[in-house]
Amino acid sequence: MEDILGEGYEATVLPLGEDAEGEVVATLVRRRAPEPGGRAVLYVHGFVDYFFQRHLADFYVERGFDFYALDLRKYGRSLLPHQTPNFIGSLTDYFPELDEAVRIIREDHDVLLLNGHSTGGLIAALWADRVRGQGLVQGVFLNSPFFDLNESAFMRAAGVALARSLSRPRPLAKLPAALSEHYVRSIHRDHDGEWEFDLNWKPLAGFPVRAAWLAAIRRGQRKLHAGLAIDVPLLVMASATTVKPKAGVDITGADIVLDVEHIARWSSGLGPHVTIVRIDGGMHDLVLSAKPARDRVFIELARWIRAYL
Repeated sequence: MEDILGEGYEATVLPLGEDAEGEVVATLVRRRAPEPGGRAVLYVHGFVDYFFQRHLADFYVERGFDFYALDLRKYGRSLLPHQTPNFIGSLTDYFPELDEAVRIIREDHDVLLLNGHSTGGLIAALWADRVRGQGLVQGVFLNSPFFDLNESAFMRAAGVALARSLSRPRPLAKLPAALSEHYVRSIHRDHDGEWEFDLNWKPLAGFPVRAAWLAAIRRGQRKLHAGLAIDVPLLVMASATTVKPKAGVDITGADIVLDVEHIARWSSGLGPHVTIVRIDGGMHDLVLSAKPARDRVFIELARWIRAYL
């Protein structure tokens, strides 16, 4: 069926059975390149997010890649009325939709690039490590992956301890950690940015951070911190700078969501072949940065693709 993005975009619903809240689905969005070339990319979004970045699809299809994006269960196109938005109890619960999306893509593609952003970058890395040796993907590109919590050591320990203590008896308990409106305001065209997206699916204040979700994130991060063994070339990009939003601070040329030094620190343990690129003026989602920074992102990505894919 035609996707909400209109002409050229198709959407396929992937049934995933049921969980404690009922029916679960994911949604696979596709845009074909003008000429079939046997190459594809699968994009996985972040937390409080979904696929809307048409210009990212433009970049890939112009280079002969069929573009696919996966709206994960309980996000964006896949969010059903009875569901708690963006909630998950284990990051491995996302693996079935990744498995199915990759199965569909591999039916008529020989080369697959996995592209994950933020939480999607963490999920993509863990999934790629799980399927190493199977030849399912030929490269991984991670855009500001969520490899650690952007808090002090004390706050990380306290928040994770609270999440763990509540994750079983009260998995949906809302934690006091609240997402800031600054980031979404800085990118949405009705506020301080230039991008159009659905504020019901990516609201200004985000969705509540829930106990079992944070515990799941931390388990995934701890696994990654112990070291992965992804057996294909990886490209990891992050902004050159992290800033905390406050009066008088320019937030339009830095990552205000994650600590970019954490990303650089943990990227070297992903596998034996990792390229790390830092983008001056980059925002959290690097492809939503101001034009000079996002142009640099696409230049670096194109160079890496030529070299390794």
